[in-house]
Amino acid sequence: MSSAPQASSPVLADAPHRPSALLVMPRDLVDDVYGPDERARLDRLVRWAGPDATVEQVSTRPALLADVELLVTGWGGPRLDRTLLSHATRLRAVFYGGGSVRPIVTDEFWAAGIHIVSAAAANAVPVAEFTFAQVTLALKHAHRFERAVRRLGLFPSQPTAPGTFGSTVGILSLGLIGRLVAQRLSTLDVHVVATDPYVDAASAAVLGVELVGIEELFHRADVITVHTPSLPQTSGLITEELLASMPEGATIINTARGAVLDEPALIRVLRRRQDVFALLDVTHPEPPEPGSPLYTLPNVVLTPHIAGSIGLERRRVGRLVVDEVGRFVAGQPLLHEVRAAETALRA
Repeated sequence: MSSAPQASSPVLADAPHRPSALLVMPRDLVDDVYGPDERARLDRLVRWAGPDATVEQVSTRPALLADVELLVTGWGGPRLDRTLLSHATRLRAVFYGGGSVRPIVTDEFWAAGIHIVSAAAANAVPVAEFTFAQVTLALKHAHRFERAVRRLGLFPSQPTAPGTFGSTVGILSLGLIGRLVAQRLSTLDVHVVATDPYVDAASAAVLGVELVGIEELFHRADVITVHTPSLPQTSGLITEELLASMPEGATIINTARGAVLDEPALIRVLRRRQDVFALLDVTHPEPPEPGSPLYTLPNVVLTPHIAGSIGLERRRVGRLVVDEVGRFVAGQPLLHEVRAAETALRA
């Protein structure tokens, strides 16, 4: 699967065969993902089986899917269970304008042999951009200095930080996002180390990354950025022992899933070590419970899960979906199709 959205589909003229399609997702998200340009292109590629529908409408009237060959959806889309599939007898492909397809797929869906496309590659772009920005700020200790200046009302006399020359950045998992982050970090004069049991040293070297074990990564990196999917085997992967082993002045960034990190352990380490900083765009639970120390610890920065696509960034997701619809209608290979085996290793 591609690590970034591809160029627009060559299918620009009206499709010779326009398959029947239905767009199903929450109304407040439709325009965010499928703007005027995306809708105009879809109008030329498909024949709409009916007006846009909500998940609730399809759940109560599954017969709406009876004539549908292509289902266009996205975040908050319908769960494709036995009931819906029993009515969608003509369904050939699902185009998901979001990241992980896990919220909508079922065992019955995979057994049906229906194609499904995810726009995870498009959603990975803003996460990588956000991460790169946070890594750069962390290497400069920007958040720490901002808080110190605000608290003290003056500038520190001799500010020091690792900086972006010769320091070490650790990437935990080299999936879609981790690879994009590695590519962006190549523009800095930093050494990049990574941990991923599914990537070999040769593949990592192509990215300019040194592959190391997780203990070495936490021991060496000035900044660690987490991109590990939330799976049963990764729950609590980042332990108190690993966090306590971080170098003096280190920063950990999590834009993946909160459950990957043992948050009670993180809180204990942050309380003991004021030199360690955490930039958390995700938590577990999310948001943190009222009264959580994460809200008030001086060495924590919380953001409300904004690394992924927000605002106009969501149109990139819609564009990828429309490109894939164009390829499917033209009989071309899909570039972002997801297969059942892949979901076991994805967020």
